[in-house]
Amino acid sequence: MESNTSQQQLKKTIGTPQAVALYIGAVIGSGVLIVPGLAAEMAGPASLLAWGFMTLLILPMALSMGLLSAKYPNAGGVSHFVTLAFGPRAGAVVGWFFLMSVPIGAPVAALTGAGYLTAALGWGEHARIVIASLILVCGLLVNWFGMKLAGGIQIAVVIAIAAVLLFAFAVSVPQMETTHFAPFLPHGWLSVGQAAAILFWCFIGWEAVSHMSEEFKNPQRAAVKGVMIAAVIVGILYFLSALAVVGTGSYLAGADTALVHLISAPLGHLGALMVGVMGIFICTATIIAYAGAASRVAYALAREGHAPAWMGRVSGTYHSPAGGLLFLGVSFVLVMTLYGTRLVSLTTLIQLPNAAFILTYLCGCAAGIRLLKEDRRALAVSWISFICTAAVFPFTGWAMLYPCAILVVCWAAGLLRQQKSGRTRTPLSDQPPAGK
Repeated sequence: MESNTSQQQLKKTIGTPQAVALYIGAVIGSGVLIVPGLAAEMAGPASLLAWGFMTLLILPMALSMGLLSAKYPNAGGVSHFVTLAFGPRAGAVVGWFFLMSVPIGAPVAALTGAGYLTAALGWGEHARIVIASLILVCGLLVNWFGMKLAGGIQIAVVIAIAAVLLFAFAVSVPQMETTHFAPFLPHGWLSVGQAAAILFWCFIGWEAVSHMSEEFKNPQRAAVKGVMIAAVIVGILYFLSALAVVGTGSYLAGADTALVHLISAPLGHLGALMVGVMGIFICTATIIAYAGAASRVAYALAREGHAPAWMGRVSGTYHSPAGGLLFLGVSFVLVMTLYGTRLVSLTTLIQLPNAAFILTYLCGCAAGIRLLKEDRRALAVSWISFICTAAVFPFTGWAMLYPCAILVVCWAAGLLRQQKSGRTRTPLSDQPPAGK
């Protein structure tokens, strides 16, 4: 029994360097190639104020998840925090919010990264689907072989991403002109707030790594110190990218391709290829982090009886969540098939998981308010994160229907489970009298 139990447990293999890399990989996504230009188009050079504000704001956002992971390390992550704060039913629903977002969000990230590379090479849509599928397979395989390997690969990928972004900034310095910073506030102060709202999307992802906290060697050190280091690095990389886009005025040639134009201008085709490869690296890092998180959510939900038992299976060799990875693999095939046959557009796929992701983060912040109330600083951090996330949620629009559908299914499944357990119990009137 003890041997069998140990085989169904996750191994503690994540140190602080791996945790930092996982946090960065989960937060820095394909938006770094698009959002700096869009924000500059919206607010002009004053968009740098929005970037500076968000760079400061990400620290409480990141810390709220890091503090909870340090105090309550569990594969359930945000779902576990909500369970402790508001009960198992609420925790299960939040777990399913996250779990049903990744099967859609990961293919979107893969298609985005593949799109950068195929555009640089002049390849078509079929090549894009094939490359995206290979990225998804890579994300699943890396997690199958365990977080020790995943963390090591993530470190290499994050170093490559940072190197390219720093290179982009270095290339931009000779092209910067003071004229590009005037007028500094061309569209008024309201535009700075609007730009900050868009930038919020670039700084979500801290909640994903909380699902791997059960595998931290030292949760207090890896979660808190790791998330602070990652927040500083992410903030610097984002701000330098934005400064390069504004200082060179490259967003004026095309807001959604500003960073691409910035690197391609001095290097030509080689620069375009570099951006394409960076897109692959960025999206692969994101998929590794989120596939790892989602598979562990599946494991935790099954362990608590809120998901089918097979989703809680753990690989006897690598101690990785095999059942959760199988669920993700089947889901990826389904989503990629729907996209490949043009039954669902990429725009629709992008919109669907957003509301569920934000609700997951919002519930995690609410749990932090209740669970960390003994620490005034931690409580303040949780409140700031909760208020900022709540302000963004209404802008998800019709995509709110997706988490509502998940909520209805969870409610119906709970009723069926109760009815089934009620039927299996022996009525008191049918029980034999005591002593017989």
